[in-house]
Amino acid sequence: MARHYARELALKVLYEHDVAHTSVDAVLERTIGGASAADGAYARTLVEGTMGSRDQLDQWIQAAAHDWRLERMPAIDRNIIRLGCYEMVHEPAVPISVIIDEALELTQSYSTDDAKRFINGVLGTIAEQVRPHGDTDRQ
Repeated sequence: MARHYARELALKVLYEHDVAHTSVDAVLERTIGGASAADGAYARTLVEGTMGSRDQLDQWIQAAAHDWRLERMPAIDRNIIRLGCYEMVHEPAVPISVIIDEALELTQSYSTDDAKRFINGVLGTIAEQVRPHGDTDRQ
């Protein structure tokens, strides 16, 4: 199942909440309103999961983002990384390569070329920590 659109919806919710401090539930309902049932459900899973484990995700990101404090990162980049990190930890059926590729596609659409290198490096470092043996289906 293609989940790119669900990830994009989730990113929009996370970004708006981060920047405008709006209610996650209100933004989520408004954002997924026109999505298919599958996209809406996966976007909800991503948003609720990312928000529910944000403190732990932010610790991993901070450790992997050498010389970058989380609050100094552009909000869009910070939320792309959070989303990718959440999937690596809590969606083991999704291959690392897919997670990173999807994060880089979102970066290409919403951020800068420099951000692509940074996000790729941070997610690669986190992948080594949270999935030290790689993907289970590729062993």
